[in-house]
Order: sequence, then C-alpha cells, then structure tokens
Amino acid sequence: DSISMEEMPLNRTNGGGIGEQAEDRRRMRLIFDKYDSDGDGLISTPELKALIASAHCRDMPPHMAEQIMRRSDEDNDGCLDFEEFYAMSLRNRWIMRRVVARYCRYVVAPPKPKAADEVDGEYERQMSLCPPPLTMIIFSIVEIIAFLVDVIHFQDDPEYEGNIGESVNGPAATLCIYNPYKRYEAWRFASYMFVHVGLRHLVMNLIIQIFLGVALELVHSWWRVALVYLAGVLAGSMGTSLSSPRTFLAGASGGVYALITAHVATIIMNYSEMEYAIVQLLIFLVVIFTDLGSSVYHHLTDEYDRIGYVAHLSGAVAGLLVGIGVLRNLEKRPWERILWWIAVIVYFALMFTGILVHIFLPDYFPKPSYN
Repeated sequence: DSISMEEMPLNRTNGGGIGEQAEDRRRMRLIFDKYDSDGDGLISTPELKALIASAHCRDMPPHMAEQIMRRSDEDNDGCLDFEEFYAMSLRNRWIMRRVVARYCRYVVAPPKPKAADEVDGEYERQMSLCPPPLTMIIFSIVEIIAFLVDVIHFQDDPEYEGNIGESVNGPAATLCIYNPYKRYEAWRFASYMFVHVGLRHLVMNLIIQIFLGVALELVHSWWRVALVYLAGVLAGSMGTSLSSPRTFLAGASGGVYALITAHVATIIMNYSEMEYAIVQLLIFLVVIFTDLGSSVYHHLTDEYDRIGYVAHLSGAVAGLLVGIGVLRNLEKRPWERILWWIAVIVYFALMFTGILVHIFLPDYFPKPSYN
C-alpha cells in the first residue's frame, strides 16, 4: 500500500495509551521499512530525502534533509535507527510537516504543471510587503530634496518668481546635471536624474516611478528594481551623449521609461504565471505607443521643444533588456533562457560600445571645459 507523510502520527504525544502507541509504532515501522531501501535497518540522508519527496516536494535540496537528520540523529552516526526515527515523529512534528510544507510552497519552484493545472495568478501570489517596497520612494525623496535645494536658493531672486524650480543654475543642478562639456565628471552620467526643470517635470516623474517601481518591487525585490532604474538612467545619458553630443540632460525620465518596459519584460518572462497578462501587456503597449506618438508630434510642431527623446528611448531599451536579465522568472522555459542570453549580451554590447566611443573618439564630442 502507498504510505504518505500525512499518515505519520505527527500530533501524538508520549501520553497516549499502550494500544495507541503500539499502533503508532506499527505504522511508523511500515514507513521506516518502506524507505530503508538498502534494508540495513537505518535511514540515511538520501533515504530521508526520498521520504520528504513523497510529500509532493520533489525539489527539496539536500541541506534540508541534512538539517532534519542533525536534529534527530541522537548518536551522531549519520543515520536514523528506528527508535530515533520514531522519536522524531513524536517530538519534532514541525520539522516533518510545517517547515517542510512551508519551504516547498514558498521557496522551491513548483514542478512543471500538467495541462490541466491552473497556474494563472502565481505571479500575483509572489507579492510581498516584507521587506517594504521603499526603493523608488527613497530615490524620489532624494530627487525632491535636490529640487528643493535649488528652489530655496532662488526664492528671493525676482527673475525666477513664478517659475518654480525651472533654473538649472542652482547648486544641486550645477553639481548633478549632465553637462557635455564636463564628461570627465563621470558621476553626471547618473546624477542628472536628481535634477528636474520645473515642478511639472518633477511631479510627473515621481508619480510614474513610484507607481510602477513599487509594483515591481513587491515581486522582484529592491535590488532588481534599482538595477533596472539605474540601467535606464545610464543608458539615457549614454544615448543622448552619442546622438546629440552637445545636449545637456536633466530628469529621471530614462529610469522611468526603463520601469515601463521592465513591466513588459516581466510579462514576457512570466506570461503563463500572470492572471491578466494579456490585459497588462495591452495597457503598457498603449501607454508606450501613445507616448511615442505624442513625442513625435511635439518634436515636429514645437520648435522650442527641449525634451530628451533619445534618453527616453535609450532608457526604454535598457529597461526591456535589463528587465529580462535580472527580474524574476517564475517558470524557466528553454526559449526564455535563450532570450535571457540575448538580452544580457545586447545590453552589455551597447553600453561597452558607447564607452569605447567616448574613450577613443574624443574629437566627436565638444572639448571639455575645466572652468
């Protein structure tokens, strides 16, 4: 007969009657003999792992079985005899059921589902508020502080009255803005994200990056979201420097667009595990193409348009590539592994090429100003 761990008398205490104890020992002996595959009267670590695997946790790593073995092996001989095995079932019920079941549910990747299995919604079930999703909130606070520093600096200047934060001559902007004449100050390729020209510019970026960044961080952890965001920021300045080498750059839009396309990346890699994947994908595609059309329109009709569209595009490309590379993939499929390598190679190839151009083709860029 088939014997599972659910039949083990895990809630039994030593206070039971003689008849109950005898029945428990008989049932435990059946389980012990079944998994004592070599018949030596001892349960080894591999045999214990086989017993655990019978409880629908096929991917239990060896260290979990070893941990259970260490807790129950009273004579430290590396195996469990029947008395130790039986004592384990009486004393350590949390080892054999609660911890193992919880580990299987939250840590071990589920086995490949059968055709009839329901996997939709698995992505949403991965969301967690511990640790709290604070990464984009912290970035946003720093951007607000930098904006306020410049606003306070010019608060008594009548020239900027009514134009809140629209100067790029304040102390924070002067230090952080991407200045093509100061490319030797390498931090500017990233620090320009802390500079915003005008209150509307700041508020729009903050709303989008907090909304999209928190949604990603609930599933993918803070460091993955930070990598995507910073990759978009760096790609934005790199792309702008290569395409328009005399253009100044301010704002976190490269990072914001990276977060937008990172959502597309996670939909691609976790399509089968998401409950409303097609709806989410359509929403993000509509947002992307609407913004693209609006950008083209403003660029063609407004001669004073100063928006860095190349930074937007570069950030979006980086978000898609880095998103595929670093965001969680709940169920890895062969084609997704190939796509992962393509995304990683393309991103590093593009960034490495941009760095080489900056190093070996200095005449392409404006002469540096050390004033």
